[in-house]
Amino acid sequence: MTDTFEKRAAASTWSRRQMLASSACGFGSLAFAGAAHAASGQEPHHAPRARRVIFLFMHGGPSHVDTFDYRPELQKRSGERLPFAPAKNLDPTATSQAKLLGSPWVFQQHGESGLWVSELFPEVARHADDLCVIRSVQSKGQSHGQAVCMLHTGTDNFVRPSVGSWVSYGLGTSNQNLPTFVSISPSAAHGGPRNYGPAFLPAAHQATTIGRNGNLPADASFEFLTPKSSDAVQARKMELLLQMDREHYQRTRYAPVEGMIESMEMAFRMQSSAPPVIDMSEEPESVRDLYGIGEEATDNYGRQCLLARRFAEAGVRYIQVSTPNVWDQHSNLKGGHEKNSLAVDKPIAGLLTDLKQRGLLDDTLVVWSGEFGRTPIVQGANGRDHNPQGFTIWMAGGGAKGGITWGETDEFGYFAVRDKVHMHDLHATMLHLLGIDHERLTYRYAGRDFRLTDVHGNVVHGIMT
Repeated sequence: MTDTFEKRAAASTWSRRQMLASSACGFGSLAFAGAAHAASGQEPHHAPRARRVIFLFMHGGPSHVDTFDYRPELQKRSGERLPFAPAKNLDPTATSQAKLLGSPWVFQQHGESGLWVSELFPEVARHADDLCVIRSVQSKGQSHGQAVCMLHTGTDNFVRPSVGSWVSYGLGTSNQNLPTFVSISPSAAHGGPRNYGPAFLPAAHQATTIGRNGNLPADASFEFLTPKSSDAVQARKMELLLQMDREHYQRTRYAPVEGMIESMEMAFRMQSSAPPVIDMSEEPESVRDLYGIGEEATDNYGRQCLLARRFAEAGVRYIQVSTPNVWDQHSNLKGGHEKNSLAVDKPIAGLLTDLKQRGLLDDTLVVWSGEFGRTPIVQGANGRDHNPQGFTIWMAGGGAKGGITWGETDEFGYFAVRDKVHMHDLHATMLHLLGIDHERLTYRYAGRDFRLTDVHGNVVHGIMT
C-alpha cells in the first residue's frame, strides 16, 4: 500500500506553493464555530506600545533582596530575629529561626537613574536606565508547581491557557511562516507543557518548542520538522488528512480539528522558513561575543537569548526563554546564585544591547521574572525559602518606563507594602502594552467566558511611558 501511495504521490503535479494555496482554502471552508479568528487574530483594542514579548523566566525563584531590591535595614540587622511573624507554610526550620540574613553581595547605584543593583548583575546594571523594576509583585502559591503555573497561566491549580497562547489568540501571527508563540528550552518540571500550552484555546496557539530543560544544543532544531519525503508526497498526505478531517468535523462538529490542521499547515511552511531563522552561524563574531557565546559559563544561555532576538526580528509575537530550575537556593545561597547569575547576566545584557541597536527595543517588551522571590530570613545555615508575598521583576522596552522602580517591600524585603502588583495585574499590564484590553480578551468555553486574568487584574499605568 505504501509503495502504491508513494508512486501516486510522486506522479502528482502539485508544487509546495500549490499545495499551500489549496490547503489554505480548505481551512477556510471548515468554518468552525467559535474559532474563526484562530489564525488571523483580531485588531488590537487600542494602540499598542509593544508588538512582541521576550519573557526571560528564571526558574526556581531568584532572591530579590540579593539582586534588585536593596534593603539597608536587612543588612544592618542581619542575624537578628525578624520583628514580626513570618509567612505561613514556610519550612519549619526557617519559621523556628526567623533570623534575618543580610545579602552577601554589595549593592550600588547605576545609571543616571541611580537604580540599585547588586554585584550579581554587573552587565545588566549597565542598562539601569532602560529597566522598569517592580519591587512589589505578589503571587499565589508557596510551592514551585503552584507559582510557576500562576506566572505562566494566571492560575495556580487549574489547566488554563498560557500567556503566550492568549497573546497568539488575541493578536494572531505577524509572519504566516513562523509560529506566533515559541518556547526556548522549556522545563519539564512544575507544570511542563501547561506553562506553554493552549488548554481549551485552539491547538494552533500552543507554543512551538525548541530545546528542553534549559538546554539549547548547538545544532538545535524543531523536532519532527525535517521532512522524510518529497514535497509531492507531503502534499498528497496533507490532501488526504484534510479530506479526513473535513469528514470528521462534518460528523462530530469537533472544533479543535481546525487547530490541528492549522498546526500541520504551519509545520509544512516552517520546513523552509524556520531553518534560516534558527541558524545562527552567519551572525558576526561581534554579536556572538556580545551574548557570551563561546564562553563556557554563558554559551548556552547566550545562544538562547540570541535565538530569541532572531525570532523577535522575524515576527514571532511571544518568545519564552527559560533557565533550568536552578535558582532554588534553600542552601548554599552564595554559591548557587553566583553560578546562576554568571550564566545569564552577560547574555541578557547582550540581548538588551542588541535589541536597542537594531531599533527593536522600543516595541519589544522584555520581562525578567522568577515564579517568586526568596525570604529575608535564613533557611538552614545559608539558604532562603520561597517568598511569593513580595518580590521583584523587571521590564525593559515595549512602553515600560526606563530607570524607575515601582512599589516597595517592607524594610526587610519580606512583604509587598506599597503599590502592590499582583500576578493578575502584571498579566493585565503586559496585555495592555500589546494593545489588548484584558477584560475584553475572552474565550467561550464550557458555558462561560474565560480570560487570562479571570475576574481580577488592574493595569499598572504608572510604569508606562
